[in-house]
Amino acid sequence: MIIERKHYLDKLISKRENGLIKVITGIRRCGKSFLLFELYHEYLVSTGVSEDNIVELALDEISYAKYRNPMELDQYIRAATSGKKQKCYVFIDEIQKVSEIQNPYVDDKEAKIGFVDVLLGLMKLKNVDLYVTGSNSKMLSSDILTEFRGRGDEIRMNPLTFAEFYSAYEGDKRNAWREYYTYGGMPFVLSLKTHEEKSKYLKDLFSKTYISDVLEHNKIENDQDVLEELLNIVSSAIGSLTNPNKLSNTFRSMRQVRVAPVTISKYLDYFIDAFILNKAYRYDIKGKKYIGTPLKYYFSDVGLRIRK
Repeated sequence: MIIERKHYLDKLISKRENGLIKVITGIRRCGKSFLLFELYHEYLVSTGVSEDNIVELALDEISYAKYRNPMELDQYIRAATSGKKQKCYVFIDEIQKVSEIQNPYVDDKEAKIGFVDVLLGLMKLKNVDLYVTGSNSKMLSSDILTEFRGRGDEIRMNPLTFAEFYSAYEGDKRNAWREYYTYGGMPFVLSLKTHEEKSKYLKDLFSKTYISDVLEHNKIENDQDVLEELLNIVSSAIGSLTNPNKLSNTFRSMRQVRVAPVTISKYLDYFIDAFILNKAYRYDIKGKKYIGTPLKYYFSDVGLRIRK
């Protein structure tokens, strides 16, 4: 099934050969790999780029496990592009799989080499145009801005819009809309047939992937139940003004659990960084400024609210 993502494809095309590292971010399973390895690849070939000048590595595949070592990855890309006069387009999927290792050339045990060092070195090659994707556990927007020091060009990708969803849906628009507002815009959902299949996929994706990402990245232990319950509470109050104090009171009155407002605030920020939630501030028209709290939270995809 081919789902056109014209908005994001056009963004990639506009950033082609701009001298920066193109970093595609977004919630897991929203189509980042497909955009790069299928749609953009096809576009480049259609413009006359040779297949030999497109270097692709999917680091989550066992066949590429060797290149999770940053030194091996650097050597492989340099060898694959060496001596080529035409521009080489390098696609690296799941860049966060690259391990951080001890720098073998210095005695300082704190000196490490990781994927950021590799990418910053590769972008200096005149015949290389570099594109990477990464999961939320290590490739958060805030991390990119810090670690690439202005040399990363981020493309934030979202799940399918309704127009994109409907373009691949087999049925009339009314049924498509019902499916979309119930199950959301994760591309894989379109290939599933029954409510049970779709519900199970979304619940597993939520707990086994998204929650695990937040726990791993932020080094949280023994609080998975609190994280999931916080998202349950937020999902039941979509569009309502709220703040950490209100959510803390809800935990105490309805769940008989004490969670400090500062902890809730921290967890909400983690969800936003992981692209699970978005927040909307109120704007004071008279004062011409945004009001910090209370505010509204929304899921990046409506299907993620499914719990049954």
